[in-house]
Formats: sequence, C-alpha cells, structure tokens
Amino acid sequence: MLDKSDDHLFLSALIVLGLICFGFFVLANTGLLQLALTSDRSMISWLILALYGAATLHWLLRARALDQEYARCRAAEDPKLNDPAPSSNGFVSIILEASSIAPAERQRLLETVSDELGNKHAAGHFIADLLLKLGLTGTVIGFILMLLPIGEIEQFDPSLMQQLLSAMSGGMAVALYTTLAGLVTSTLLKMQYYLLDSALTNLVNRLSLLGQRQHDTGNTAL
Repeated sequence: MLDKSDDHLFLSALIVLGLICFGFFVLANTGLLQLALTSDRSMISWLILALYGAATLHWLLRARALDQEYARCRAAEDPKLNDPAPSSNGFVSIILEASSIAPAERQRLLETVSDELGNKHAAGHFIADLLLKLGLTGTVIGFILMLLPIGEIEQFDPSLMQQLLSAMSGGMAVALYTTLAGLVTSTLLKMQYYLLDSALTNLVNRLSLLGQRQHDTGNTAL
C-alpha cells in the first residue's frame, strides 16, 4: 500500500501557509519585523521578503495543481469515489491511454511525466538558493557599511566616537538582519518545496501502479 497522506495536499499546504503567516504576524506584533526592515539601509531584506512572497504564491499554485492530479488519480483508482473523473489534459489520462503499450515504453513515459512535473519546482528551488545568497550579500554590504566610518577617521577625537559607533552599529544591523532574513526565508521555502517533491514522488509511484493495473486488466480482458 502506498502512503495516501498526500491526498489532500492543497489543504496541507494551506495549513503550512497559515502557520508561516502566524509566525510573521507574531514577529510583526512584537515589532521585530518592523525593526529589521527599517534598520536595513540596503533594502535587501525587502527584496528577500518580496521574492519569498512570490515563490510562496508559486508553491501554493503548484500544490493546487498536484492536488488536482491526486483527485484524478483517486477517480481512476476507484470510480465509486466522488472525485472528478480524469480529464483529457491531466497526466492521469496520459498514463491510462498508455496502459496498452510495452512496459519499457510506459516506464519512459512515467519518467517524462515525472521530469515535467519536477521541472516546475525548479524555480522554487532556485529562489530558495537565491534568498540565501542575497542574505550573504547583505552580510558583506553590512560589514562594508560598518567599516567605512573607520576609514574616514583622520584624527582621534573623543567627541566623534559616539557618531562612529552609531554608524558602525547601523552597518552591523544591515549585516545581521539581511543574513537572518535570507536564512529564515530560504529554510522555509526549501521545506515548502520538499513537501511538493515528496508528494510528487508519491504521485508518480501511484501512477506507475495505476498504469500497470490497467495494463494487466487489459491483458486479462483479451
């Protein structure tokens, strides 16, 4: 028996999204989110959050699409269910139509379907890596901003030390907040797309068994 815990993938994705939104709400309610954004003079944190929001929207749409494929798969496995019938534009219908071909060709078709579905997740994995690199870029920029005031010192003046320390702390804030934003959003996005990848693997396995069962049923009928 295959694991059917992904049969309601979209609902699971909505639950995960709700938990993430609650976490951001807690950060905003405590003022930490506003502090991080206002302290980042490089604006990289804003860019990181914007990219993360766009990637999360893509992740939600992909979860919805996979959930529809699961509904078609359930309908093909058990016609008594109230799930929608396999449509002509779904991958399940492709597997059903190919049930009469040779097993080797059907396996290659399954690999093609798996690659096509998996390639649609590549953008999310790319953005997850990009978020981490943007956070590290913010770290470098923050250290540059922190060290710039030191290079401008021409003579030791105690009255300027407070201004110097203030400028250095601003640069350190940029380095820390952008690094934190990159790490958190990259980790969350990788977790979200891991959920999709796991569901995709399960779906391909079920399609493989479905195609084999249809092939065996066709041979028996003959």
